[in-house]
Amino acid sequence: MISEIIFGLIGMTMATVFYLVPIVKLVPILGAKSIPLVVVVLIGVVMMIVEFVQTVRASKGDSGS
Repeated sequence: MISEIIFGLIGMTMATVFYLVPIVKLVPILGAKSIPLVVVVLIGVVMMIVEFVQTVRASKGDSGS
């Protein structure tokens, strides 16, 4: 259980940094044209966080019974 949380947090951090690199490089160049990219990346990050929370909750439920 603890290992799932730790590795999940490490994975989410690495993925978020990976997704932020193009945004940090493109936003100053493209300006307002980069808004769709930012929105798509934010949606992806939110979906990743929701999946992580659901997985941890399901894992907690399985280990208790």
